[in-house]
Amino acid sequence: MPMNFIHRRLCASDKWARAIEDELLPWALEGITLGPETLEIGPGYGATTRVLLPKVSRLTLAEADASYAARLRGEFGDRADVLHADGSALPLPDDRFDSVACFTMLHHVPSPRAQDRLFAEARRVLRPGGFFTGCDALGNWGFRLIHLGDTCVPVPPETLEGRLRRAGFDDCEVSVGKGSFRFIAHRR
Repeated sequence: MPMNFIHRRLCASDKWARAIEDELLPWALEGITLGPETLEIGPGYGATTRVLLPKVSRLTLAEADASYAARLRGEFGDRADVLHADGSALPLPDDRFDSVACFTMLHHVPSPRAQDRLFAEARRVLRPGGFFTGCDALGNWGFRLIHLGDTCVPVPPETLEGRLRRAGFDDCEVSVGKGSFRFIAHRR
């Protein structure tokens, strides 16, 4: 899913990595224990992966961009399983993971229909009792400006609970914070 030059520089920056580590993921994962086996969909440059690795026993990454997947394999290949795979069509078995997570990437999924397929895939690969969690930015004008020329399809947080329930999740919670929203949805 294409990103413009400025967006690529931002996502690869130390400043973004610090914001992920110090602010965004602590907020997104507040009160959440991921469980031993986690799938991260759309890790991009790996800023979120660096934060997740110490929190889980086994981490699998599914990255749609081949060059990013290769980069992730080079950095994390000895500590995580890295797949070049689209989150809306995962080459993984049913009921495999304790948790599935995606952070700051849903807006790069090219359509609401593809986002809904990603939600359904997240549910499919979860074990009963598992959960899907993550966060993304709100689609304001500044956010859209950073994404000029990118794939940018913001998820309206007010629609997310219903979309997750249609994908088969129960006990869905969506909350909005400063410039972002977070969610958790359980599979019974």
